[in-house]
Amino acid sequence: MFHVLVIDDDKNIRYVMKEILETAQYTVFTAENGEKAFDILVKEHIDLAIVDIMMPNMDGYEFTKELRSFDNEMPILMVSAKQLPEDRKKGFVLGIDDFMAKPIDPEELLLHVKALLRRSKIVNERKLTVGSVTLDYDSYTVSRGDEVQELPQKEFLLLFKLLSFPNKIFTRIQLMDEIWGVDCDTGSETVTTHVGRLRKRFEDWDDFEIEAIRGLGYKAVKRR
Repeated sequence: MFHVLVIDDDKNIRYVMKEILETAQYTVFTAENGEKAFDILVKEHIDLAIVDIMMPNMDGYEFTKELRSFDNEMPILMVSAKQLPEDRKKGFVLGIDDFMAKPIDPEELLLHVKALLRRSKIVNERKLTVGSVTLDYDSYTVSRGDEVQELPQKEFLLLFKLLSFPNKIFTRIQLMDEIWGVDCDTGSETVTTHVGRLRKRFEDWDDFEIEAIRGLGYKAVKRR
């Protein structure tokens, strides 16, 4: 599950955005200004920041400039009632990735967030290493030394998701929504089937294991 940080000095807007994003299965953190946001960033992994411009202590421009001084990868969506071209331009010059005008349309917000996370994943998460095993997002292959297995797309995406967050429990519904999409008509038993195939494929590989958590779902465990 992706972690989104909402930064806005209006508590009502923070509440509304949190509700919209959590309904779409995102984990949401909120902060009233840039300074509070950095307190959260120190403690939590954040995949995307949604930031207002006009805030006390540290506004959205200052937050973006400061974040970009040490992190060029995290997507930033700037959301503001300020809609003049110069306002947008300043944000992009400082390092934002996208801009939305207030008032917020819930469906549009989710489309922006989804697009930014997808783009970020494509750019930054091409390979994943677990012990001596490498997962290659470009070729859907899992390799260990000279041994290479090319996986069907859904199996690879499922394994990549689980191993990206070791020891984190994902419900079958969460995995269905993220891998197959929320509009998929297939039941959650599909996840069980694909996990079974992955276990069979890698039963002799001791770098990782997929564990079933009774009544909840699955988690990946690194063994090395």
